[in-house]
Amino acid sequence: MKAKDLITRIPKVPTFKKYGKVKRAVGLMIESQGPASSVGEVCHIHIQSRGHLKTIPAEVVGFNGELVLLMPYSNMQDISPGSLVEATSKPLEVKIGPSLIGKVVDSLGNPLDGSILPNGLASVYTDQEPPNPLSRPPIDEPMEVGVKAIDGMLTVGKGQRVGIFAGSGVGKSTLLGMIARNTKADLNVIALIGERGREVREFIERDLGEEGLKKTIVVAATSDQPALMRIKGAFTATAIAEYFRDKGMDVMLMMDSATRVAMAQREIGLAIGEPPTTKGYTPSVFAILPKLLERTGTNVKGSITAFYTVLVDGDDLNEPISDTVRGILDGHIVLDRDIANRGQYPAINILKSVSRLMNHLASQRHLEAAVRIRELLSTYINSEDLIQIGAYKKGSSKDIDEAIAYYPLIISLLKQGVYEQITQDDSILQLIQLAEKGDV
Repeated sequence: MKAKDLITRIPKVPTFKKYGKVKRAVGLMIESQGPASSVGEVCHIHIQSRGHLKTIPAEVVGFNGELVLLMPYSNMQDISPGSLVEATSKPLEVKIGPSLIGKVVDSLGNPLDGSILPNGLASVYTDQEPPNPLSRPPIDEPMEVGVKAIDGMLTVGKGQRVGIFAGSGVGKSTLLGMIARNTKADLNVIALIGERGREVREFIERDLGEEGLKKTIVVAATSDQPALMRIKGAFTATAIAEYFRDKGMDVMLMMDSATRVAMAQREIGLAIGEPPTTKGYTPSVFAILPKLLERTGTNVKGSITAFYTVLVDGDDLNEPISDTVRGILDGHIVLDRDIANRGQYPAINILKSVSRLMNHLASQRHLEAAVRIRELLSTYINSEDLIQIGAYKKGSSKDIDEAIAYYPLIISLLKQGVYEQITQDDSILQLIQLAEKGDV
């Protein structure tokens, strides 16, 4: 660090430290008498663990009278009444820089492989305000994601935010891996929130692959970690994406999943005494989601195109979190279990999915072709029961006859191998050629 930088930092160095003492621990919470602090501030709890001094970072999440409510970033083992609590006077910050690309880090920005962070990284607060609405340039340029069904039928723009809605085991992680490998974005930032521990390495090695990892930063917060670490994983990944967006890059942020972020916030809300509302979710859940999701998108320097997966209980798209997230984002992609059971991957239900910005991004010819394919698919699906049981007679309806003839070709168009690569231009060309085809 240069001498000039050191001199400018001297006035910011605190002249004294603030301390408090742990009074009690209840459930997920620690109550301490002091120190003087504010909500969101990081404190250090100093403990004795097996004969060694140890520091546990914790965050101020509320107050109870004169007591400070703290939630630790790690487990609460060895914390006892009287343990010293030291205030840092600042919120959580992580180290970010280009040398982080290709690494897998935890919610605090530390490499999971135990290596040491390289020098030259910038310190960035994880909790930032969304860009001013008037400073967001309009989204008018497509973002190639390398998935035929999305590039052709659900075109996404640079800076657009899209939800991927699905039940468990329908192919969310596989689809994210395809996007990460095939996208033309400058950088991928992938947040794995609340995943099983074994799935993190499997996703990196199988779905992402060596080539995908070369232009990716992965933030992992597994299901066994405290609720606060799972939430911070989402905020840290977003802060990393924001840092590179401000460097003028087009960033692809993928978060799996927004539902587990909401569940973690529900745990915290219930622990500090918030009343449960819809399906047990606390009011803070519905406040934190827009604050997190609105941070992505465009600004005057670059863009963050974001995909958020949403777990839907029993494939119910109208449960509270699905409904809230769908209302905030700029489009939604629905993965359908019935389609997956037929062996069609990715299992995207085109008729239930929508990109709200496609009309502003696609050419007129492209839009007409997409509408044509939707109409044919809808006609077939609406008549499928009659067709399958043999109740429909050929020639009864020209539209149904046409839909039956086109259906296998449409399914072939929407199917894609996991490692099959295709450009957006080729996807659109195939779509147009099929839609403009004469008699099949």
